[in-house]
Amino acid sequence: MGKAAIIGVGQSVFSRQYPGSIRELAFESFKDAMRDAGVTAKDIDASVVCSAPEYDKQRSPAGVMAEYMGLNPQPTFYVETLCSSGSTGLRLAYSLVTSGLHDVVLVSGFQKMSEISSAESQERMGRGADIQWESPFGTMMPAYYAMHAKAHMEKYGTRLEDLALIREKAATYGQINEKAVYRKAVTADMLADPENMMSNPVATPLRVGDCCANADGSSCLIVANEDKAKAFSKKPIWILGLGAASASVNLAGRDSFSGLDVAERASRQAYDMAGIEAKNIDVAEVHDCFTIAEMMAYENLGFAKPGEGKELIGAKETHKEGRIPVNVDGGLLSKGHPIGATGGSQIRTVVLQLRGEAGEMQVKDPEIGLVHNIGGVGIYGNVTILGRR
Repeated sequence: MGKAAIIGVGQSVFSRQYPGSIRELAFESFKDAMRDAGVTAKDIDASVVCSAPEYDKQRSPAGVMAEYMGLNPQPTFYVETLCSSGSTGLRLAYSLVTSGLHDVVLVSGFQKMSEISSAESQERMGRGADIQWESPFGTMMPAYYAMHAKAHMEKYGTRLEDLALIREKAATYGQINEKAVYRKAVTADMLADPENMMSNPVATPLRVGDCCANADGSSCLIVANEDKAKAFSKKPIWILGLGAASASVNLAGRDSFSGLDVAERASRQAYDMAGIEAKNIDVAEVHDCFTIAEMMAYENLGFAKPGEGKELIGAKETHKEGRIPVNVDGGLLSKGHPIGATGGSQIRTVVLQLRGEAGEMQVKDPEIGLVHNIGGVGIYGNVTILGRR
């Protein structure tokens, strides 16, 4: 099997309400990625479009996107694994390129969540659960992750103060990320202040400050085989490892709520494929849709032992200057979460870090980066490992 690299990345500004259409939104990141890679539409052999269709008014958006981007008559594919759609799209692109079917594949992820109301959005998120056995009982994403937070607290003694430190870190870097929705300071004290909106309960024990916000946005990646990558790019970022797993949709079918099994399984696969261990990761992007999700990711990925994620954030080891910088672009908590665009945005951040092009968010001399992208409440899990060589 041949090698594959990411040669171009792009991302729109994430916003609460994008004024244009979904095709215009996707084009924002498309044009940046094409310019970044130094390619034209005729160089793209195929495209992969990623979104969660229940939020789209357009049926089969891949065809619309390919037409608008000038990518006909090349084949286009549509991928959906809820919030992990973008990294699933990268996995498909890697397979298409390394199999020899295509030389250069574009991955476009988008979501215009403002097309529907907040109430409609919550209802659709609930339908990410089993519509026969769980979602009719009113389950929603905050409630699901609140169950995990309670389980983690009961098993390991994790405190609300520990979760607040994760939000404080996210806001620290969100303020310097020009693509983020939420660019205001948030301190741990704000989450403890009953007079502050950030402390308002959402689903006990999670508060407003523990939750990411919906957003409109798009991301774009361009993947090439070894020959094309070296021809087009001076700084190709190589795909070293890929892992993917799934779990029971019904939470009654799971053994534990203090972590996500899909993240553990996917990370082991990715580490094995890359021939490395968790200690070799220099920078990481994890799926922090809620503060507890980042805490569990520390442990599921092997950055900390089970129950010791709180010590990692408490010692600021996941800050930019720490042992394992995590989400130094603000993460979902600051950037927002446009579902189909999130995975590609995470991957873009790590690519820029490995190139040394992350500006104020740059960590020192990273060689290997990791992306952890979760679909639903641990229904799907993707881990991607990228490297400079």
